[in-house]
Amino acid sequence: MSKRGMLIVLSGPSGVGKGTVRKALFNKSNVDFKYSISMTTRKPRPGEKNGKDYFFVTKDQFKQHIRKGEMLEYAQYVDNYYGTPLPYVNKMRDEGHDVFLEIEVNGAMQIRSKCPDGVFIFLTPPSIPALKKRLIGRGTESMPVIDKRIEKAKREIPMMRNYDYVVLNDKVSKAVEKIMTIIRSERLRVNRVMPDYLAKLGDDK
Repeated sequence: MSKRGMLIVLSGPSGVGKGTVRKALFNKSNVDFKYSISMTTRKPRPGEKNGKDYFFVTKDQFKQHIRKGEMLEYAQYVDNYYGTPLPYVNKMRDEGHDVFLEIEVNGAMQIRSKCPDGVFIFLTPPSIPALKKRLIGRGTESMPVIDKRIEKAKREIPMMRNYDYVVLNDKVSKAVEKIMTIIRSERLRVNRVMPDYLAKLGDDK
């Protein structure tokens, strides 16, 4: 029986660079994480594949998963549902894989209440001005939208108190190394190591 994998949750305010850090982390040759695939009711975009990019379902199917308690977290945006299917995460973890989730703050708080054994990492910008500069630099949103994101970020940053670790994203490579250090340390926690160690002692009779 494989040792149960960890659930690693990377979260933080919009625009802080969660996706960039996650991609850099997964590009490292010495990591073996399973990226959690989200479920959505929106239509697939060109090139997207069911079971790879998202699990695409109808609204009725999504609501049925909610009623059955099969969503680790979920939210509704612009008349569509998005969320993390619990059975998929549990299956990966039961097979011994560490599951990595990149998610917004509200979703992370939903997961915290359901998976207290998860590893929760808050990615924070060096400063609010630095975050605003990054959002403007993306060139994808108008200033009123960016200002709303900044106000939201100001409310979300104090929520780092609900996480296990805080990583400053001043440089992507540094943030990735800090996250790897956290994960290596978590793998050595007594409650993760002890059951496997005691089982091996029992085999030495």
